[in-house]
Amino acid sequence: MSFRARLALVAAVAVALAVVVASGVVYVVVRDQLYASTDNSLRNTMDRIVNGPDIDIGHGPPEQGVFGGYPQAVRQDGATSQPRGQSLALPVTKKVLDVAAGKRGTFFMNAEVSGTHVRVITFPVGNGFAIEVARSLEDTDRALSHIKWLLIVIAAGGILVAAGLGLAVSRAALAPVRRLTKATEKVTETGDLSERIETGGRDELSRLAASFNNMLGALEESTRARRQLVADASHELRTPLTSLRTNIEVLASDRALPPGERERLLNDVVEQLGEMTTLISELIELARGEQQQEQTEDVRLDLMAADAIERTRRNRPGIEFKTDLSESVVHGVPRTIDRAVANLLDNAAKWSPPGGEVEVVVRNGEMTVRDHGPGIDEEDLPYVFDRFYRASSARGLPGSGLGLAIVRQVAEAHGGQVVAERADGGGTIMRLRVNGASAPNS
Repeated sequence: MSFRARLALVAAVAVALAVVVASGVVYVVVRDQLYASTDNSLRNTMDRIVNGPDIDIGHGPPEQGVFGGYPQAVRQDGATSQPRGQSLALPVTKKVLDVAAGKRGTFFMNAEVSGTHVRVITFPVGNGFAIEVARSLEDTDRALSHIKWLLIVIAAGGILVAAGLGLAVSRAALAPVRRLTKATEKVTETGDLSERIETGGRDELSRLAASFNNMLGALEESTRARRQLVADASHELRTPLTSLRTNIEVLASDRALPPGERERLLNDVVEQLGEMTTLISELIELARGEQQQEQTEDVRLDLMAADAIERTRRNRPGIEFKTDLSESVVHGVPRTIDRAVANLLDNAAKWSPPGGEVEVVVRNGEMTVRDHGPGIDEEDLPYVFDRFYRASSARGLPGSGLGLAIVRQVAEAHGGQVVAERADGGGTIMRLRVNGASAPNS
């Protein structure tokens, strides 16, 4: 059974229960009203008997024609008497005998007498006697039967209408779900992540459709970025692989090489292998940053920067570092933050002239790195953090074009940002901000 059918069935059942309960309540109320009318008539008869002329109970109840109904006198020992000409004997129960004995007051009951449904009132009169007066309920029963069948017809009609309205309402209510299902099937069949669902309103189904659109948008962007990464990586790997293959083929050939040429080719092979190793490592770092969720913890950014500066000094001994490191605690993944810090320092050292100075400041969750190199051209500033982007002035320098892209990825993953600025007097300033910084201990 489809969800739409189940929804319509639930609606129909709910309405059916409501109609049945309402019909039952109406039936009971009408029945009580009809019985109340008969009971009032019987009470009037009782009042006329009790408040009328004295009656010789020993000679039987008053004549039927005088007070109406079917009277019967009952003695406390169970003996009964009816008016002359009345053959209808009313039932004598223990309750009736208790009334005759003075142990119980007036009460009403229904009885079946000679195939006739009657309503009976029993009340005490005199000492040791009770009188029963019955009145036929045939008219009341016919009215109740007619009302019962009328209510059944109305209930059945209401259930059918409820079922029809349930189908219509479920069709309208599930329209966004059908569109969502259709879009999902189309995406599954075609792989087209540009598919979107029209949304309108602010209900739960509209929010579901909007969430689905956001999910498709995120998947589309992720797929686009992955394809771009693969395309860029293929392009970047092609050049060193071609050069490496050519050099290896020359080295493997039998032809004689000029003096020193073999050594130069071997050095080139080692250098190209190093570049490829760096490129592949940074590609892995980018992919890991996009996919892997690691445990976060509090990190001393100033201490991490100090360790990274020492490593950079060893790798680039000709560069001087001037530091101003204030205690600064941030929350994040230590390994990735350390990689971003190291990449910024390495980038600054790479662009610094021999014997140049790099200034490093850490304060309030932000790391600022300034070099005194040639600086970045204005047209290159918006793109320095893009993957594989290399300014024209950097084409001859070693590097993969991924280092600063990794810095931006780490910053954004920690809710922060990294920006590049041209420094007064030459050089470049890089500012890395990691959100979630806490105040230093005092």
